[in-house]
Amino acid sequence: MKKNMGSTDKIIRIAIAVIIAILYFNNTISGTLAIVLGAFAVVFIITSFVSFCPLYAPFGILTAKKI
Repeated sequence: MKKNMGSTDKIIRIAIAVIIAILYFNNTISGTLAIVLGAFAVVFIITSFVSFCPLYAPFGILTAKKI
């Protein structure tokens, strides 16, 4: 896997995942919405640490700096 995510993209994804976690633990979101957003949060965290987004590849999106 070639890295296709830049640092700004990773920071934004982690921030969104943290916000979702805060909303869940404060009981602001619950039920099906909490499950769906929780799944998105997990995917955001994983893709941030791996620096690869599978949805970027087919569209040729590259937010990482070219070396």
